[in-house]
Amino acid sequence: MSSEYEAHSRLAAFGNQLIEVHVWLREFMEDLRDGVDDYFDGRGLPPIDLRAHCLAFCSALTRHHTGEDRVAFPAIAEEFPELRKVLSELRTDHNQIEWILGNLRKLLGSLPEKPDPAAAAPVRAELEALSAILQTHFIYEEKKLISVLNGMDVPEWRADPPAFLRHDAES
Repeated sequence: MSSEYEAHSRLAAFGNQLIEVHVWLREFMEDLRDGVDDYFDGRGLPPIDLRAHCLAFCSALTRHHTGEDRVAFPAIAEEFPELRKVLSELRTDHNQIEWILGNLRKLLGSLPEKPDPAAAAPVRAELEALSAILQTHFIYEEKKLISVLNGMDVPEWRADPPAFLRHDAES
């Protein structure tokens, strides 16, 4: 294998890693939606476990977006100033997503031990809103930033991947 090929593989990894993180977050979101549906159908996790699942998802998503805002976006803006408007739009999405996550945490935090049909509609509405904005956000971000990230050379990101490139719940 040539060193030119190895260098290209390392460079391409950042954009590809971002896609992997988005896939993982989409799957995590689907698991949460399934857990909520199961709870309201009376065959799911108890509320405390559902809240823990939500907190893990919310923390992972917040960590990802905070990492983008603090690490990725400044690096991209410096190298590609023409993308500053795109980055600003993505930050606005991050703020909207965080607001929805706060609403979802409150709703799931107040679930009774036994499913209450009256609580189902607001919880599902927040999940639908979150799912919709995440889907459009990820697609837009991937469309605008994958090729940019694949072309960037940031050695410290290879040595120690920043939060926005991680797809595990514990980091």
